[in-house]
Amino acid sequence: MRVGLDDNPALAEVIRGGMLECVHRGRLVVTAPDGSVRWAVGDVDALMYPRSSLKPLQAVAMLRLGLDLDGRLLALAAASHNGEPDHLTAVREMLAGAGLDESALQNTPDTPIDPAAHQAWLAAGHPKSSLAQNCSGKHAAMLRTTVRIGADTSSYRDLDHPVQQAIAETITEFTGAADLPTVDGCGAPLFAVPLSGLAKAFGRIAAAGQGHEAAMAQAYREHPWYASGTGRHDRVLHQAVPGLICTGGAEGCFALGLADGTGVALKFDDGNPRGILPVVSRLLTALGVPGLDEHHTSPVLGHGEVVGRVQMVQSVADEASRAAR
Repeated sequence: MRVGLDDNPALAEVIRGGMLECVHRGRLVVTAPDGSVRWAVGDVDALMYPRSSLKPLQAVAMLRLGLDLDGRLLALAAASHNGEPDHLTAVREMLAGAGLDESALQNTPDTPIDPAAHQAWLAAGHPKSSLAQNCSGKHAAMLRTTVRIGADTSSYRDLDHPVQQAIAETITEFTGAADLPTVDGCGAPLFAVPLSGLAKAFGRIAAAGQGHEAAMAQAYREHPWYASGTGRHDRVLHQAVPGLICTGGAEGCFALGLADGTGVALKFDDGNPRGILPVVSRLLTALGVPGLDEHHTSPVLGHGEVVGRVQMVQSVADEASRAAR
């Protein structure tokens, strides 16, 4: 299946030495608290893979099944974490609470994605491991949920496993559609949904006043470091905007919800994530969210010096501002 990517507009542009060097095309949508599309550019109803942006929905599904986590461990269950030492300690804690250890994890072995943690990992002579890979919190939560319901831990990634079936049902409920099941980069089932449905789902979780959705939102808000890690734009936005929840996904995907139920989702066609923070912060400013001006551009470096910037395409920013009035 091919989406009409060539028809999507340029959302972010890269300026180097005062000259336009390249652009990143994509889709961007804002949904209202009732889930309807408030503003959009690009084909936001076409199916796409949210990748790790599905993690809070997966966590809500597990909470519904009886997952007994809250606070920092629940944030980690819905995280693409950096693999920093405290992240790994917390994953082990999640597993130990279910009577398991890291040998039960079936996500793809890797090294930490945080540069300092990555170097320390290699310097210590550690091989790639499932524990260090950024999805280990989600997989530990899947295993813990599996133990809670008395199901088979060896097959927890299978699409017909009760944990994965509950996740599929929740994704369908929250996004309005789920299709084309396939395998994510970490080995868990992945579903294709409309970008508009992803935004709607995040708005719903962010606005929840009680129940499992509210618990998920609270965990993100109170423990943004466990939801991502040092230097991540997810954490920047969590800390800058009270009530916001957000997470990114591979291949240039990002989704957030505001406390009033507004949802936002973004997908860059080329999979490059460098325009996420400039585009999202500029859009939120257009929506009336204060305090994000310093993030409207990201620096472009040449030999360690700033030689340019990444920013939202001005015409798209203007259109967003007009739509928000």
